[in-house]
Amino acid sequence: MISSLPRLAHRAFPALLTAWVGGMLAAAAVPIHAADFADAQLDRAIAGTHRTAADQARDPYRHPKETLRFFGIQPDQTVIEIAPGAGWYTDILAPFLRDHGKLYAAHYAASGPDSSDYRRQGRARYEAKLAANPTLYGKVMVGDLPVRSFTDIQPPGGADMVLTFRNIHNWIKDGHLDDSLKAFYDVLKPGGVLGVEEHRARPGTSVDQMIATGYVTEAYVIERAQAAGFKLAGRSEINANPRDTKDYPKGVWTLPPSYVEGDRDRAKYAAIGESDRMTLKFVKPAAGGK
Repeated sequence: MISSLPRLAHRAFPALLTAWVGGMLAAAAVPIHAADFADAQLDRAIAGTHRTAADQARDPYRHPKETLRFFGIQPDQTVIEIAPGAGWYTDILAPFLRDHGKLYAAHYAASGPDSSDYRRQGRARYEAKLAANPTLYGKVMVGDLPVRSFTDIQPPGGADMVLTFRNIHNWIKDGHLDDSLKAFYDVLKPGGVLGVEEHRARPGTSVDQMIATGYVTEAYVIERAQAAGFKLAGRSEINANPRDTKDYPKGVWTLPPSYVEGDRDRAKYAAIGESDRMTLKFVKPAAGGK
């Protein structure tokens, strides 16, 4: 009887091992919820050591995770960042999309009617930034505005998301807001998202005042986006700032991070923080307009 115990245990062990391994594999096969995976990817990108201390200091004002999650971004999407400037959001989008998605950056052209010394220099600095860290930015595809210049998006009109942060006031001034919105509409797939963050003016502000101050009314943005064919899918107060009085001598650029008045009343403007901003999500309707 005693001698039979080892033999019974020996015969039972393969079955027990198989059951244990099978259970472990089954547990490992349970997929991570897509939202949890996206959140984890965003957390890693935002916490990345490649981001400067100055850029990270703006997170409490710009709320990058909450903003991108509101837009519904996923790490396997094709995303176009419009007029990325120095790359504040590129620093988050590039690592987030690097492994499974695609990031296009539609920058101002180095030459042409919309070019200027300021924009040419900004484009050159942006490209130098990407070239300096190919491991992080090597998959970012840089092209010119308008976004129709991206001929390698397949299928044509197959982008999942177009993102623009604090650019619309410039396009109003330059006279091509409607053309830009139409270009965004064309490059998106049906059901694709246009995510907008913009300095928010008081209701009733005139177009001339928008151009002068950099603040744009929410109603005007919605009106022009809808005229281009988009449907408003949501609004968020993620980037609201009730301390912003919007009555500064040099418009929104009086506030941080620009501080165009230098040290004059700097502490006052620092206490206000960055501008009050609308955060809007638009969708290109699916076939049939639904």
